Amino acid sequence: MEIIVGKYGEIAEGYFREGYNCAQAVFLAFAPEYGMDEETAKRIASSFGGGIGGMRSVCGAVSGMCMAAGLIRGYADPKDYEAKKAHYAFVSSLVQEFQQENGSIICRELLGLAPKKDADVPSERNAEYYKKRPCAEMVRMAADILEKKL
Repeated sequence: MEIIVGKYGEIAEGYFREGYNCAQAVFLAFAPEYGMDEETAKRIASSFGGGIGGMRSVCGAVSGMCMAAGLIRGYADPKDYEAKKAHYAFVSSLVQEFQQENGSIICRELLGLAPKKDADVPSERNAEYYKKRPCAEMVRMAADILEKKL
C-alpha cells in the first residue's frame, strides 16, 4: 500500500467537517482501508466524541487514533505478552507525540474549558463552531501522527 504523507489527516478532517465527532473522523480515516466497514467504524467510535461522550476527558481525536492503531497493529492473543508490550509502547508513542504538540490530551484543556460534572450537549456544526474550535486541526494531527508512525 502506497503511503501519501498527509493522506489520512486530510481524510479525517473531511469526515470531521461532515459532522462526525473527533474519534469517528480519525477512526474512519483508517478503518475501511484496514478491513472494517464504515457503518461499524462509525458506531464503535461514536461514544468517544467530545472527550468520551461529551465529558471533555480524553480528546476524541486521541481516542480515534488509538482505536485505529489497535485495528492496524493491535494484538489479539491475551497471553502474548510481547505483542501486548510492543502495542502499548506504540500507542504510548502516539499519545506522547500528540501531547507534546498540544500540551495535553484532555479535551477540556485543549479547548480551554472549565471542568464539569455533566456531559456537554453536542454543539451544532456551523461556521462559528469551526472558527472557535481547534478540533479539525487536532483530528488532522492525530491521523498524521499515526500515519507517520505506521
